[in-house]
Amino acid sequence: MTLVELSFIAIAFIGIFGVVGIAAVVTGRTPKTVTKKLNWKKNLDKKALKADKSSTNFLAPDEPDIEEENVSEDIEQEEEIQTDGSISIKEEIIYEEISEEEAGMTRRQFLGKALGITFGAFAGIQLISWLGFFYPKVSGGFGSKIDAGRIDDLKDQIFQSDGSVIPAFIPEARAYVLPFDDNGQSQFSDSGTIADGLVAVYQRCVHLGCRVPWCNTSQGFECPCHGSKYNMVGEYYAGPAPRNLDRFIVSVSGGKLIIDTGSVIESPRADGMSVKYPQGLSCITIAETEE
Repeated sequence: MTLVELSFIAIAFIGIFGVVGIAAVVTGRTPKTVTKKLNWKKNLDKKALKADKSSTNFLAPDEPDIEEENVSEDIEQEEEIQTDGSISIKEEIIYEEISEEEAGMTRRQFLGKALGITFGAFAGIQLISWLGFFYPKVSGGFGSKIDAGRIDDLKDQIFQSDGSVIPAFIPEARAYVLPFDDNGQSQFSDSGTIADGLVAVYQRCVHLGCRVPWCNTSQGFECPCHGSKYNMVGEYYAGPAPRNLDRFIVSVSGGKLIIDTGSVIESPRADGMSVKYPQGLSCITIAETEE
C-alpha cells in the first residue's frame, strides 16, 4: 500500500471521527466512561438541572453558563420582620467556586479541541504526503543504478537464431539493452555508454516523450506518435526528433550489466549511422497499409 493510499485512508478516518465528535457535541451525549468519571449530575443543583432540561436549545443564543465560570450558586431565603409586623422574604444568591475536575469539560471546549485535533491531523498528513513526493529515492527504482542481469544471459536473449536482434527490455531501468560493435570511431566511444558490447537506450522518444516500440522487421525503433525513426542503437534516421535516442551510462560488475539511470546521455544526430537501417519493412508503413 502506497503512502498516498494510506493518506486517503487516514483522512477518511479523521473525517468520520470529526463527524461523530460534532454529533456528540450537538446531541449532548458523552461516553459512559467520561460520564462516570466526571459525575457531573451530582455537582448540579436539582433546580438548575430541571431548568436546563426545560430550556436548553442548541440553536438559541449563548447565555451565561454557570458551569463555564466554574461556579455554582445557592439560593438562600431570609425572612425579615418589618416594623409594622409584616414579614418580607429576601432572596440572596451566593456563588461558590468549584474545581476544574468538578466542572468537567463543556460542549464548547470539547468542540474546539475536536476541531483543533482534526485540523492538525489533516495538516500533518498533507505535510507527510508532500515530503514523500519531494524526498529523493535513496536506493532502488528509476534514477539509481539498476542490475540488468548477467551479460551472457542478456546476449542469449538478444541474439536470435535467424541472425536478427530483439532487444532485452529492462522495466526498472525503462531501457532497451542492445548490442553495439564499437570500433572506436563512434560518437559514443568515450561517453561510457558501451560496456562489453552492450548499450542501454532510453525508451522515451526525444521529440515529445512517447514510448518508442521496437520494430522487428526494420530492426530499429519507430515512434507511433509522430513517425520519428531510429536504428538499432538509437541513432536518428527520420522524423521530427531533434537528436538520437538518449542512453544511459553502463558498466560491468561481477559479470552483470549495471545501468545508471541517474545519468541520461544526450547526443546530436550523427553524420552517418553505425548500424544499417532499415533492414526491412517499417512497422509504421505496415500499420498504415493494414488500416
